[in-house]
Amino acid sequence: MTTLATMPKNGTDVSTKRNRTSLPSLSSWVDDLFETGLGTGFLSNFNTGMTLPAVNIKENKDEYFLEIAVPGMKKSDFNIDVDNKILSISSEKQEQHEEKEENYTRREFGYSSFKRTFTLPDTVESDNIKAQYKEGILTVHLPKREEAKEKPAKRISVS
Repeated sequence: MTTLATMPKNGTDVSTKRNRTSLPSLSSWVDDLFETGLGTGFLSNFNTGMTLPAVNIKENKDEYFLEIAVPGMKKSDFNIDVDNKILSISSEKQEQHEEKEENYTRREFGYSSFKRTFTLPDTVESDNIKAQYKEGILTVHLPKREEAKEKPAKRISVS
């Protein structure tokens, strides 16, 4: 079997072309399996890890909002804690799946976790923090202390 190799240009990857007129060897079949989408698609089923989720921080005159994109979770998957002006939001999820048939057994497992921490400003009323999870978005409501809220403009008369 002949293998034609393309020389790399400026450090790019090398691709190979095989002559398909003869039967492939076991090693070339395995190489082909992992060079095509079949191999990477199969292996991607085992990679259920989670990267740090994206966070939007919003503020208005009365409160702050954290919006965290974490689709596919349940409310019970989240741990939200406040300790010495540090807000911690974390999740840890383990999954196992086993399928037994007459001729084979298939087992898969996955583990994913993340932890985000935020230093709260002095203006946050930490006793009244609330969280809601809806449609893949975890929203954490951080109300401002009364003295930190914006007051409307007022006119001061001169006496």
